[in-house]
Amino acid sequence: MAHLLSGHCTFTLPITTKSKNQNCFSAISFQKCKSSSLTLKPHLKARQNKPLTAFATSTISQENSSKTHENSNDQFSNPKNKKVMVIGGDGYCGWATALYLSKKGYDVAVVDNLVRRLFDHQLGLESLTPIASIQNRIKRWKLLTGKTISLYVGDICDFEFLAESFKSFEPDAVVHFGEQRSAPYSMIDRSRAVFTQHNNVIGTLNVLFAIKEFREECHLVKLGTMGEYGTPNIDIEEGYITITHNGRTDTLPYPKQAGSFYHLSKVHDSHNIAFTCRAWGLRATDLNQGVVYGLRTDETEMHEELCNRFDYDGVFGTALNRFCVQAAVGHPLTVYGKGGQTRGYLDIRDTVQCVELAIANPANPGEFRVFNQFTEQFSVNELASLVTKAGEKLGLEVKAVSVPNPRVEAEEHYYNAKHTKLIELGLVPHLLSDSLLDSLLNFTIKYKDRVDTAQIMPSVSWKKIGAKPKTVSV
Repeated sequence: MAHLLSGHCTFTLPITTKSKNQNCFSAISFQKCKSSSLTLKPHLKARQNKPLTAFATSTISQENSSKTHENSNDQFSNPKNKKVMVIGGDGYCGWATALYLSKKGYDVAVVDNLVRRLFDHQLGLESLTPIASIQNRIKRWKLLTGKTISLYVGDICDFEFLAESFKSFEPDAVVHFGEQRSAPYSMIDRSRAVFTQHNNVIGTLNVLFAIKEFREECHLVKLGTMGEYGTPNIDIEEGYITITHNGRTDTLPYPKQAGSFYHLSKVHDSHNIAFTCRAWGLRATDLNQGVVYGLRTDETEMHEELCNRFDYDGVFGTALNRFCVQAAVGHPLTVYGKGGQTRGYLDIRDTVQCVELAIANPANPGEFRVFNQFTEQFSVNELASLVTKAGEKLGLEVKAVSVPNPRVEAEEHYYNAKHTKLIELGLVPHLLSDSLLDSLLNFTIKYKDRVDTAQIMPSVSWKKIGAKPKTVSV
């Protein structure tokens, strides 16, 4: 994810520095649209107190790289026997997941190039919550729990870095959050559309090749999106649909109708993963996740340095989180168009629970599973109504207004998506209750002085995307 964002194909690499300010980046720019040997050096986990550098392969135990694994789910049923690599572990879902899995007893490594923090800097955005550096987060976790989370800082689009990370950590499961995850970001301009597709598709391809070459029994748990399906006028099944055509019947991947360059990158990922499971015998679970809301998990509540990020802006903020912030600062709730857009939603506490369920119950070799990961369905108007009522109970004057829809999408449509497989595995969902909304609103009120109201309105238009690089207006 080190390739960035200019109409002249200038690329910028964020390089972590060992300064007092762990959030600082030094930038290196170069003017050629081709591969570069510049990489982000990881903090590789030491073995037997011997330091490892990014590419010092001679210090990596050859004995460990040749270990074989039993081809049975017994290996995965006990967290103490499992090493989990969380790619994108510094992000919103990734950080909460890394802590949750560590608390459960898994040996966890975070792989991240920290580019999400760079996006905020470039676009003038900031999390509602102050967030500590990934280094300080991990140190605090160790002090509080005694548990170690390994850290590899680097770009998974650089296969040499990824390969050395795999050989060093030797994961039994990989949880892949390491993608540019914003539809609006992918629609700002050509360079960001290209970056999104290159980063997401090539990064995932590299993960697949790393599994094949170094850890073929490793289970890939990939975060997809319900946005791959679009809004068809039939029920949305979990990944596959059985069709009868001209007297013949077959079960096929469910048709995809992606709504942005970001969603299209996820579709490409799904096809690549399905193919490698079929061709190479890999095991993978694709979690088509709905819109995530909330902030707190038991683990992130343990200390302020473990606090998760909370986005409310028009580029990275999700609907319910944005509405709660808008209500807290007295800004009208921004309903896009008619407000009938309906999607699946889930609490971030359910995100981490779903990931762990997938890890504990892995796919078989050669199997590509698809789970629809959400717990409830709401329209934008329904969410606005819920936030309005909850805000009124707290003495807030909340109103919703319709704003021009920046997206190209149906604003009134049928939507009924199946989501039974995770429930069958044991998911106990946290549904959107009055008490949860009350808690979320009180949290946003606590931090309302950090809100930049200039970032609330949508500023990225699907129809106005162009080739010329631009900065999101404020």
